[in-house]
Amino acid sequence: MLMLWVLAVVGSAAQTNLLTLAAVKQLAFAQNWNLLAAESSVDAAEAQLIMAREFPNPTLSLSTFKIGDHDAGTQLGNGLWERNYDSLVAVSQFFEIAGKRRDRQLAARAGVLSARARFIDARRTLDQGVTKAYVSALFAGENALNLSESAGYMRQAATIAQAQYAAGDLSESDLKTLEINAEQFDLQAKSADAAAVQARIAVEILMGVDHPTGDWTPGDKLEQLAGSVTSWPEAGNGTNAVRPDVLAATTDLRAAEENLRLQKAERIPDPTFFIGAEHNPPGDSPQVDTFNLGVSFPLPIWNLNGGGIKAAQVAVTQSRIALEQLRAQAVADRATAESEYNEAFLRWLRYRDQTVPKSAKVRETIEFKYRKGAATLVDLLNAEQTDNAVRLALAQAMNDTASAAADLTAASLALSESGLNSNSGK
Repeated sequence: MLMLWVLAVVGSAAQTNLLTLAAVKQLAFAQNWNLLAAESSVDAAEAQLIMAREFPNPTLSLSTFKIGDHDAGTQLGNGLWERNYDSLVAVSQFFEIAGKRRDRQLAARAGVLSARARFIDARRTLDQGVTKAYVSALFAGENALNLSESAGYMRQAATIAQAQYAAGDLSESDLKTLEINAEQFDLQAKSADAAAVQARIAVEILMGVDHPTGDWTPGDKLEQLAGSVTSWPEAGNGTNAVRPDVLAATTDLRAAEENLRLQKAERIPDPTFFIGAEHNPPGDSPQVDTFNLGVSFPLPIWNLNGGGIKAAQVAVTQSRIALEQLRAQAVADRATAESEYNEAFLRWLRYRDQTVPKSAKVRETIEFKYRKGAATLVDLLNAEQTDNAVRLALAQAMNDTASAAADLTAASLALSESGLNSNSGK
């Protein structure tokens, strides 16, 4: 069903050549190679849990002794069952004691939770990466558009200058200067177009496209994404929910602690019980068929599993350090993303509501004065350069705002262990 949906989205995109951020995310969630690998890790962890739950199979053994006697027949006959061979059939069963089986299963269950949390964390980081890559593609396209507009303004000024030059009101050097500036903006716009293609290819790689070409058009606007999200869950709200990678590290520590208990229990030898039946036809002595019971276990003399215990202790220490580091990193990521978003958002609003309108007004005024001969060419070029820089700064502010919003959204995602237990993680 998922594959049919993916094909439908791809077919629709091929017809319209437009991809919204929501459509890009859905395709990435279905096809991204790293996410598929994380999903397979969940299956591998569940397989380990199945193995930990399975009880060891009994062992059947068949043995025959005294084979090769010249006078093997007995008064019962000379068939295989009547000869004076000593035959033994036995079944043995291995048992784990001292809680080893329980410890192994608890460690495996923690491993499943860890794999599920890592899958959700991989999805979280993929969502963040796709959003930022999509925003970068929009930003590159916005830069190309701004530079094209600036080139258009300069070409318009050059057209007017042609008439002034023909009338003798403008020098040839001033005319050439206007034409050069228009050409420079054109070249910069072409360079920005190439950067936009590269940015769209980066998005396709995250989508898992086999042959990325960048031949598609974003269906969203940069300003729309910059202002789409303005609130996030409060940090430290008293719940047990944490970021998925922190939750994975928590379950890793639990698995390491269970494995340490298992390694300590391995010092206690596990018994193997067996029961058997012996068939001994009458020969020199009367026929005797007997039942046998027995037990065997290794003697803990030379090996007390010191190496396994030491390795498990180190793993617990490393897991605890990794958990504390991730907890601190999660707090830092949240604080950094909040700071970056607040700064970028306010900068975007100021450019949008104040600086850009002022710059456009100045440019229009200088252009009008230049046509009337009340402003110099230097004034016109300065006004155009300033307006172009301001519009590019506005696009940069929108890009920074949308990118910081993606970071803050990713840093704010929290998951509780109860929620993880009730979710397969896929």
